[in-house]
Order: sequence, then structure tokens, then C-alpha cells
Amino acid sequence: DDAIGLYQQAIELSSNDYPLLQARALVGIATALRAMPGEGPDLLLEAREAYETALEILREQGIPEEVAEAEMNLGLVLQALVNFNLATTKQVIETYQRGLLIFTADKHPQEYAILQNNIAIAYLSMTLSPEREGMRQAMAVQSFEEALKAVNLIEHPNEYAMLQNNLANALQYLPSLHPIDNNLRALTAYNEALKVRTAKDTPLEYAATISNKANLLYNLPDNPKHPEAGNQQNLLQAKMLYEEAQAIFCQYSEVERATIVSEALAAVESELSLFDFDSAVTTR
Repeated sequence: DDAIGLYQQAIELSSNDYPLLQARALVGIATALRAMPGEGPDLLLEAREAYETALEILREQGIPEEVAEAEMNLGLVLQALVNFNLATTKQVIETYQRGLLIFTADKHPQEYAILQNNIAIAYLSMTLSPEREGMRQAMAVQSFEEALKAVNLIEHPNEYAMLQNNLANALQYLPSLHPIDNNLRALTAYNEALKVRTAKDTPLEYAATISNKANLLYNLPDNPKHPEAGNQQNLLQAKMLYEEAQAIFCQYSEVERATIVSEALAAVESELSLFDFDSAVTTR
């Protein structure tokens, strides 16, 4: 509230002769509104109006980077408003794509990667008919892969890890005639994310990634060339990962996530008990 009051004072004190200052103050107000907690859409609608009013001025008088940053933030607001049926995913993607005209991969790799990530997430949030379901997943994978062309492990570790994790999630659930190939690609991506995400430095992100990896191992044959041989070893690895993730989520009071992992762990233990039963029958 204090920040919004200061920005409003700045708007009142700056005359109409200084529209650029007013636009920048409006961006400040919009950003503050977006960060405020609220259950309904009212604050988001105010933020949208402030960003859109500011952008009318910034496009004429601002520097390109501040236009692109405002577009990126407006996209986040619109994405939140989709949940209230007050914006469309098409509007979200178009807004992010305007940001990409300025935040290019060569000049602004981090911003480019974040925009591509946000576009991918927007695709994944779309509700399509069953026959077009695979298309949105494929578009998301394409956007994640584009983002990863712009960043690397050394210079942009956090963005790199986020994108590898998100790419792996999309690949894991991508409808395909070659699901094992997609899962192997996803496994590689999870392992790349885990080069950055560690239990010590980023425990919750680490727990999320290892639980995602466990989801994949649950469905991956031990020998992809002989899927009929089963996946007992991968199930054992998944069990260990779920147990570790569950402990971290409990430690940080992430009750809902801990519950989801607990249910997945129970399913793995049930599958493993079948292997034990088969082994007992075979040895009799």
C-alpha cells in the first residue's frame, strides 16, 4: 500500500508534460498490485488497467526494454485472469510474443527464456478437445526447447534447471507413438535440472524434481529394449526418490505436496509387492 501511495503521488506531482514519468509510475503501481495477496480478480484487473495505460505511452516514448518488461508482466496478470475467465490464453500468448520482439535470444537470453517458458505454460493450461490435446503438449515442448537454446548451466543455472524440469514434465505426458523415447529424453532433462537443484541449496525445487523423476521411473522399463521384462529396479529407485521428497515436503510443512507423494509412494510399494509375490511363487 505504501508503494502504491508513493507512485500515485508521483503521478499527481508530474504534470501532463511528463507522460513517461506517469507511465513508469503506473508500471510501479501495477507491479505492486500484482504482488498483493487477494482471492478475487479485483487487484489483477486494476493491475491490468495500469499496465495497459502505461504501455500506450511506453510504446511511443519509452525504451524498448521497458516496453518488453511491461508486456511480460502484463502477460503474467492476464495468465492469472484466465482462471477467472476474464482473459483468454490467446491474449496471454500474444502479449508474451510481443515481449519476444524485443527480448531476443541473442540480446536478452534470460528474459527470452522466461518468456518462452511462460508461453509453454500457457499452452499447457489450454483446454482443448481430446483429438487436439497432443498439439498443445507439443507446442509447449517446442517452447521449452527454444528457451533452452538461449540459456546454459553455467551462466543461467536457475533458469536452466527450471526449464529442464518443465521440459521433462511436458515430455513425460506428451501423447506419442514412442512414449519410451520421450521418457528417456525426460529422464535426461530431469538429471540436468538436478545438476543445479540440490537438497541443500534449493530443497523444495529439488524435492519437486525428484518426485517428478520418480513419476517417470514408475512407468519406465528397466531395459527400454525389452519392456516386457518389467521395471523392478526403476520402481525401487522411484521408491527411494519418493521417500526423500516426502521427507523434505514434511520438513517444510508442504502438506498437500507431501500427501500427493505419499499416495504415489503407496502405489509404488503396491507394485513392488507384486514382484515379491511373483518371486515367491517362482521359487516354490
